[in-house]
Amino acid sequence: MNKLVLGAAALVLGVTANAQLQQGNWMVGAQVANVKFTNGFNMNLTPKLAYFVQDRWALGAQVGLNVASPEGTSDTQTDWSIAPFTRYYFANNEIDNLLNNGVFFAEGSAGFGGNNSSAGDSTNGVELGIGAGYAYFITPSVGLEGLLKYQGLVGGGNTNAQGNLYLGIGFQIYLPSSKAKAALRDQQ
Repeated sequence: MNKLVLGAAALVLGVTANAQLQQGNWMVGAQVANVKFTNGFNMNLTPKLAYFVQDRWALGAQVGLNVASPEGTSDTQTDWSIAPFTRYYFANNEIDNLLNNGVFFAEGSAGFGGNNSSAGDSTNGVELGIGAGYAYFITPSVGLEGLLKYQGLVGGGNTNAQGNLYLGIGFQIYLPSSKAKAALRDQQ
């Protein structure tokens, strides 16, 4: 009996999770931890908003701001970015899933950004990023995700180009358009 109840719950969660990736739905959330593997340890916050233009394909925008002061230095490091992004979620038959309630995705971004240091090199210009991740649906509408992403920055300043590999940990809330419209009406 317990196996039957657990199986039915897993099936409902899996079907509902895929329903959240349908055309017309919204995705809102943030990367709450963004660990940089190159040029030191770093954490920041990157909010995201996207709209599903087709099933499993979302277009959106993200804004990032990080201010860090490495221990033992008087340097203050400020990173910023404003970029549109696109994300594609792979169907279960396209990639073998690790868990029943999750889905792999690929993400790309292109926008403007900067990496500025009060005591060192800085770059401001065009920021390009590409990465892959996994979203695990902890509820039918909330996904916990990990994203491994390379971001390159090309422009002017003391250095012409910089690049970093990031591991982003965050969450996304997936809203059907009808629920998003109702939430906006309640705010007015």
